[in-house]
Amino acid sequence: MSNQLEKVKELIQLREKARLGGGEKRIETQHAKGKYTARERINMLLDEGSFEEFDMFVQHRCTNFGIEKNKFLGDGIVTGCGTIEGRLVYIYAQDFTVFGGALSESLALKICKVMDQAMKMGAPVIGLNDSGGARIQEGVNALAGYAEIFQRNILASGVIPQISGIFGPCAGGSVYSPALTDFNIMTKGTSYMFLTGPKVVKTVTGEDVTQEQLGGASVHASKSGVAHFAVDTEEEGLELIRKMISFMPQNNMEETPLVECNDPIDRLDDELNTIIPDRPNQAYDMYDVIGTIIDNGEFLEVHKDFAQNIIIGFARFNGQSVGVVANQPKVMAGCLDSNASRKAARFIRFCDAFNIPLVTLVDVPGFLPGTGQEYNGVITHGAKLLYAYGEATVPKITVTLRKSYGGAYCVMSSKHLRGDMNYAWPSAEIAVMGPSGAVEVIFAKEVAASENPAAAAAAREDEYKKAFANPYNAAQYGYIDDVIEPRNTRFRIIRALQQLQTKKLTNPAKKHDNMPL
Repeated sequence: MSNQLEKVKELIQLREKARLGGGEKRIETQHAKGKYTARERINMLLDEGSFEEFDMFVQHRCTNFGIEKNKFLGDGIVTGCGTIEGRLVYIYAQDFTVFGGALSESLALKICKVMDQAMKMGAPVIGLNDSGGARIQEGVNALAGYAEIFQRNILASGVIPQISGIFGPCAGGSVYSPALTDFNIMTKGTSYMFLTGPKVVKTVTGEDVTQEQLGGASVHASKSGVAHFAVDTEEEGLELIRKMISFMPQNNMEETPLVECNDPIDRLDDELNTIIPDRPNQAYDMYDVIGTIIDNGEFLEVHKDFAQNIIIGFARFNGQSVGVVANQPKVMAGCLDSNASRKAARFIRFCDAFNIPLVTLVDVPGFLPGTGQEYNGVITHGAKLLYAYGEATVPKITVTLRKSYGGAYCVMSSKHLRGDMNYAWPSAEIAVMGPSGAVEVIFAKEVAASENPAAAAAAREDEYKKAFANPYNAAQYGYIDDVIEPRNTRFRIIRALQQLQTKKLTNPAKKHDNMPL
């Protein structure tokens, strides 16, 4: 055999060795836990045959504590690029079969190279996390590696979409990279995220807590809001990433891909004309409205289990990707609170960064009252939502369905926060507060002095309702551009989006803003 053929054979053998990661036994252990390997995840996520791997032969350079006797090709991470529906993406997937996916300096440099390449090419970057944390033998070099990754997450933010899949442990410093990215997906039962583990918690605070209770998928999806999605299986999580990418542009300089739409733009939805209950305090389901007006009822909801009094997610109108923000009257009467405000604010800022128009459906009686909210800084959190809408320069279309009271009127993409097209249904009530509250303030003395206070209050409430509990007072000042028939909502939104395609609006030049964090 010629010398060259020998070298080719050696290359093929090295590739096979690298693809085995930590070896067959550790791969079997990974499968036994109900988890896929890094390479299996990449193959499931990307278009078939599209993956191009980088740095397959990288090894760690550490010589501490005998670790130099233990080296693996690739050093615990698989990196490269490929396509999703033919569109370029960059990817890294931690390999738990090698040192438990623990981060070394070499591993970090592989991630940094992929992120640098993604920025140069203007393509999304996807990180699949499954790691025991920093490689302790490497000391400060491992910590330096984390910080290098974080710096790139920060500079890439708002430039290219960044998505994190948490498919195993993610603890200590490693949680900050997913926290800096745009969207986090966790798998129920097999993934967790926390800064300090159960043993440290027990030592410091005395609390007995399991990994699942401390940082499992359901905890972060419903209580903390750290996770945007909690999925049952890795397959579901990877399919979700593919779906999310379809709603996004490649980078902040591009538009989202248009999808062929077979759902008629002038489809009339007669049920919308009767969906608002006659009693003002009676709830209805905002999902019914969203599902009816968007293309083919396809709604990719974000943060479904967190702050359910507001709904956010991606949809399409006539094939165009939009971000939907909607109050949910079924939960806490649709009141805004601290969690709902920050949930919606972050989503709005993502959409604005990536040229995705915003469609806002309003039915909000105000902010949730009480010491719990005030002590939790609801003023600052509410200001985040207000700030996000006011800062956004993408097309903004607002439809007020029923209540829009007080400060919440201002916050929910009002005309005064540069809303482009603000529509209202005939059932809309736009006022400083509800009729009964207003009467208590304006006519308190008159009602108290009357022979029949209840009748006097009712009469004054009717008077207030006629004056304000309708959309025409706001329309009279131009704060509402048109009062529309509910069944025409889909058509009017699509026509507004078409009109706003050439919108040009820029914010004042500044180094950066100082939003109320």
